[in-house]
Amino acid sequence: MTATLDTDRPSDSAPAGPAAVGRVADSVLWQRLSLAALLVGTAVLYLWNLSINGWANSFYSAAIQAGSQSWKAWFFGSSDMANSITVDKPPASLWIPGLSVRIFGLNSWSILVPQVLMGVAAVALLYWITRKYFGHWVGILAGLVLALVPVSAMMFRFNNPEALLLLLMIAAVWACLKAVESGRIRWLILVGVFVGFGFLTKQLQVMLIVPPLAITYLAFGPRGWLRRLGELFAALGAMIVSAGWWILAVELWPASSRPWIGGSQNNSILELTLGYNGFGRLNGNETGSVMPGGRGGDAGMGGPAAYFGQGGPGGPRGRGGMWGETGFFRMFEPAQGGQIAWLIPTGLVLGIAALVLIGRRSRTDLRRAYLVVWGLWLLITMVVFSYMAGIFHSYYTAALAPAVAAVVAGGAAVCWQQRERLWVRLVLAASIWIAAIWGFVLLGRSPDFVPWLRFLVIIVGIVAGGLMIAADREYLGALAATLAVLAGLAGPLAYTVDTVATAKQGSIISAGPRVDGEFGPGGRGGPGMRGNRGGWRGPGGMPNQGPGAQGPGQQGPGMARYPGGPGGPGGLLNGSKPSAAMIDHLTRDASDFTWMAAAVGSNEASGYQLETGYSVMPIGGFNGTDPSPTLEQFQKLVAEKKIHFFIAGGRGFGPGGSDTARPSSQIATWVTENFSSTTIDGVTVYDLTAPKA
Repeated sequence: MTATLDTDRPSDSAPAGPAAVGRVADSVLWQRLSLAALLVGTAVLYLWNLSINGWANSFYSAAIQAGSQSWKAWFFGSSDMANSITVDKPPASLWIPGLSVRIFGLNSWSILVPQVLMGVAAVALLYWITRKYFGHWVGILAGLVLALVPVSAMMFRFNNPEALLLLLMIAAVWACLKAVESGRIRWLILVGVFVGFGFLTKQLQVMLIVPPLAITYLAFGPRGWLRRLGELFAALGAMIVSAGWWILAVELWPASSRPWIGGSQNNSILELTLGYNGFGRLNGNETGSVMPGGRGGDAGMGGPAAYFGQGGPGGPRGRGGMWGETGFFRMFEPAQGGQIAWLIPTGLVLGIAALVLIGRRSRTDLRRAYLVVWGLWLLITMVVFSYMAGIFHSYYTAALAPAVAAVVAGGAAVCWQQRERLWVRLVLAASIWIAAIWGFVLLGRSPDFVPWLRFLVIIVGIVAGGLMIAADREYLGALAATLAVLAGLAGPLAYTVDTVATAKQGSIISAGPRVDGEFGPGGRGGPGMRGNRGGWRGPGGMPNQGPGAQGPGQQGPGMARYPGGPGGPGGLLNGSKPSAAMIDHLTRDASDFTWMAAAVGSNEASGYQLETGYSVMPIGGFNGTDPSPTLEQFQKLVAEKKIHFFIAGGRGFGPGGSDTARPSSQIATWVTENFSSTTIDGVTVYDLTAPKA
C-alpha cells in the first residue's frame, strides 16, 4: 500500500554480488552520514550563540523560574513562586524547562536548551515521516527546509510555546498517517493525545490542524467511511481527555488556594480559552488586551496604537488596527514575508502538480494522504492568520513552517519521479524560478543586508530552472536539483544566520535583518516607528538604543524594547533590568515577606524576580489589565506585611492610564499617596512598610 520514491533502497531481485553489496553499503553509509549532518548541524546552529538571548521572553522565564521552586507554580504556570497569577497560556510549554531549571539551576542555557532539543526532534520527526513515503533524500530536504525557515529557527531558540507546539503538531500528523496506513485505532488515539497536549501548550491554535487530520483520515483511511467516522470520534475523546484533565483540575480547584488565571477577567480558564486566547484573536474583541476591544486607542493616554505609531481601525492601516492589515496577502507582506514566505508559492505549485500526477491511484495511496494533510495544514493556517483581526505577531507564522517544508519536499519528489514528461519539467522549472524571483524580492526588502546575495539567488535560480527543462538527462537533472536547492535556501539561510547572531529578547521578536516597510508592534521600519536597527520608537517617540547596545537596561538589536538606563524599568514588551544597587535595596529582609515586591505588569515584575530569586507580584498580569489583585486585596496583603516594596515607573498600559476603574491603576494611585518612596537609578520604589507621616 505504501508507494515510495526511495531510489536508494535496493530491489529484492537485485544481484547479490560483491559490487552490489558494496553499492548498498555505500548508500547506507551516505544516508547515515547525511542524516547525522542534518541533525548535528541543526543542533549546532540552534545552540550557537544561544546565551545572547539572555532571559529571552522574561515573561515566560519568570514562570519557569517559579515552577522550578514551587510545584504548585509548575502545575498552574504561575508567574511568581508565591502563586498570585498565572501566565496567559496553559503551562505545558513551561513544564519541561521548569524541570530543567530545577535540575541544572536558573540560567539562560537551562531555559533555552530544551527548546533547541525540541527543534532538533521536530526536524528528525519530519525527516522520518517524509522518508517513509518518499525516500531518504526527500526526507533530508524536508528536514533542511524546516531547520532553515527563519521564523522556526528563531522560535526553536526561544522560550515561547511555539517549540513544543510545533513538535506536538508534527507528531500528530505522524500518528495520523500511521493510522491511514494501518487502520489501527491506537494511532488515532495517539493523534488525540498529541493534539490535547498541544491545547495545553497554546490552546486553540493547535485546533487549526484538526480539520486537516480529520479530513485526511476520513478520505484516505482504510475500511468503510462509517467506521472511519466512528474512529475519529474516538480520537476526539482522547483529545478531550488529554486536555480536559488539567482544565478540570483548574476549574475544580478552590479559587482561593490557586493563582488567578492570567489573561482572564473572571478567573476562568474557560474564559481565557474562548476569549483572550480564542475567538477574540479572530474578531479582535479581546477583553483584557492592551486596548479596549483589542482595536482602538486608549483614551487619555495616547493609546497603545499611538505608542506603536498607528491608529485604530480608522487609522492609516485600516483593517486590523495596530496588528497590521488583514487580507489574502498578509503572509507575504514585509512583516511576515522574510519570516516564512520564501517557499510558500513554490510549495503550492509543486503540491498541486503532485496531486495531479498521483491522479486516480488507489484512494489509500499514502503519498496523496501525505500531501493532503500537509497542504490543508498550510492553507487553513494561512487563511486564519491572514484574516484574524485580533493580536497577531509575525512569529506566529512558525506554525506554517512544517507544512511548507513537507509540501515543498513531497511535491518536488513526485514531480521529480515523473520528470520524463515535458510539462512536469516545465512545472519544476517554473517552481524554481518562482522561488528565485520571490527570494530576490524578499532580499530586496533589506537592501543593506548582504546586497550581493539577491543577485546570486536570481542568477542561480534562472540557470537551475533552465537546466531543469533538460532534466530528462540524468547529469543535468542532478545539477539542476542542486542549484535549485541552493537558490531556494540561500535567502532563508542568510536570515537564519543573522537571527543566530542577533539577540532576541522580549515579547515581540522577528527573525532576520531590518526590513523596509515592516509593520507592527516591535516592527522595524513601519510607519511612525523608524527607530534604529531592530527596534522601534517608545513613548513620546523616544528612539531605542542603537545596534549592539548591551548595557544595563538596554538590549541588543533585533528586538522590541523600552528605553532605560541602569536599573531601568520594563514594560509591556520587555522585562526590567535591575541594577546592583536596586537588587541590594530590594533583597534586604526579602525572606521575611511572601512577595519581595509588586509591580504592574508581568514583564515589569519579571526582571526583578529573575535577578533576585524572590517572588515579585505582577499586578494585573501580562498587560496590567487583569483584575487581580483588587485594591482591597492588595491593601489586605500590605496590612499583613506580605509585600515589602512597590516598584513604580513601569511602562505597561496599566498605571498612568486614564482608566481609574482598573485595579492596577487604583493600586498605583493608592501606593503613591500613602507610602514613602526612594529613587534608585531612575526607578521609584515605595516601601509598603513605611507609610507617609
